[in-house]
Amino acid sequence: MNEQKVMAKTAYLALDEKKGEDICVIDISSISVMADYFVLASGMSTPQIQAMVDNVQEKMGKAGFSLKRLEGNKSSSWVLMDYGDVVVHVFHQDDRLFYDLERIWSDGRQIDPAALEE
Repeated sequence: MNEQKVMAKTAYLALDEKKGEDICVIDISSISVMADYFVLASGMSTPQIQAMVDNVQEKMGKAGFSLKRLEGNKSSSWVLMDYGDVVVHVFHQDDRLFYDLERIWSDGRQIDPAALEE
């Protein structure tokens, strides 16, 4: 399994562990040079969003992946974590609907989490 898939899978599992909702992985490698994967998830509250962000940072760090950039803070309703080839977006549910990254990046390919095992 390539490193980018391992990163996406690690982020996915970390979000799922904290009950992230509507987690999706979008392969954007064929349409963008900025990253290979976007991993998106929704939270119902600011504390849940922060718990998801903290867990992603912990699990990615333990897996040896370093955070390149973090956008957002403890009170943000959208936090972006840039790991280079994988960008993780954690939204409050309402903001995710508003920004609708799935539509904006619809030329990308949504990946079934099971496919990250391959």
